[in-house]
Amino acid sequence: MPAKTRIEKDSMGEMPVPIDALYGASTARAVANFPIANRPLPPAIIHAFGHLKAACAQANLDLGKLDKKLADAIIAAADEVASGMHDAHFPVDVYQTGSGTSTNMNANEVIANLATRRLRLSDPNASVHPNDHVNMGQSSNDTFPTAMHIAGTLGVGQQLLPALARLHKGLADKAEQWDSIVKIGRTHLMDATPIRVGQVFSGYAHQVKIAADRAGWAHKEMLVNMPIGGTAVGTGINTFTGFAERVCKVLSDRLDVAFAEAKDHPEAQAAKDSFVSAHGHLKTIAVSLSKIANDIRHLGSGPRCGIGELNLPAIQPGSSIMPGKVNPVMCESVMQVACRVIGNDATVTMAGMGGVGSLFELNVAMPVMIDAFLESVSLLANVSNVFVDKLLVDLEVNEARCTELLESSLMTITALAPEIGYDKCSALAKQAHKEGKTIKQIVSEQNLMPAERLDELMDYDRMTRPG
Repeated sequence: MPAKTRIEKDSMGEMPVPIDALYGASTARAVANFPIANRPLPPAIIHAFGHLKAACAQANLDLGKLDKKLADAIIAAADEVASGMHDAHFPVDVYQTGSGTSTNMNANEVIANLATRRLRLSDPNASVHPNDHVNMGQSSNDTFPTAMHIAGTLGVGQQLLPALARLHKGLADKAEQWDSIVKIGRTHLMDATPIRVGQVFSGYAHQVKIAADRAGWAHKEMLVNMPIGGTAVGTGINTFTGFAERVCKVLSDRLDVAFAEAKDHPEAQAAKDSFVSAHGHLKTIAVSLSKIANDIRHLGSGPRCGIGELNLPAIQPGSSIMPGKVNPVMCESVMQVACRVIGNDATVTMAGMGGVGSLFELNVAMPVMIDAFLESVSLLANVSNVFVDKLLVDLEVNEARCTELLESSLMTITALAPEIGYDKCSALAKQAHKEGKTIKQIVSEQNLMPAERLDELMDYDRMTRPG
């Protein structure tokens, strides 16, 4: 049976709308026009629109442009949208008009209908108009990019930064716990000089600390360039003096984040360089996490025929044909996230380019840009938390294996080079390898130095501490 509909009108005429939908004709038209991905924009952008529309109504009220009853009804309705109560009524596809006009109108219509219902409890003739009232002093061209800034800022601040802080702590704790355990280092996938396991994990921890700094820089990119107030092309036509500043103040108070109006509105609307730059930081974070995960999976390879210096927790069967096999699935998950984020960076970059997204006074690839950006934020935050919970917490060092590989390494002879020379050490290493002996054995057999001095120089822990 066909779904029941009602008839709504917009500037282009009549449109059938699902009987229970909170949106109107413009949204229904967009749904019909863009059956592309068959998925809407992320809820975070819809919630950002709720906060923005509430702030705009408050600003218009404060400036004496909007009646208090209307403003209060709009703010109450917008608060419901911001809370996620009406996500199901935002069906417009990601791949829609490049300015996000359809989503802006979706928000205007939903909020107008909710506000009208609220007012009609006391006044049967009350009506809230999606354009004249909810969209007062605004254009899709400044509201959609402003919602992008809100959603991006909250995503990085509330999801990614805490997740990276947690990952940093997990790695730093392991670094402290394992600081006395010495293992063999590797460069070019070949044996190198000794290094403490704590030093390895301290390096990972610092890498994540810098990643958190990068997330902070991305966060800042989105705080200080709010396009609201530019309306159609950045000139502010049909808005009011002080409107943008007031909206940013209301948003800052609502969300406890210090938003600031764009210093140059034409730039803020014509280009989305701040998002290209911010996502560049996300890409770098993804590369960092992938490197750490890849190292850990290699150090845990085995359990008998690989490096085996780390014991990764077994969290699920690794094979449908090989009984007892366990794989480094959490590491693989992190690395796949990195692949996706790097791909998203290409999307954000292309969306920011002239001829693709930015051209003249407006970027027209904003929906796909924010979809990719928010996905990257969410993936990086989620995988960081899961990596801590499913891998780091129960990760162990195989000390016996570390010692075994350390004792058999030829590169520990590096510590003897200052006393017996590089060329002699090179010859000894080759001889030890050929004869299947350790460095200590080959040096002792040739009586190249007193046993006490050899033991002193071949102190593996000392090799990891300069001076």
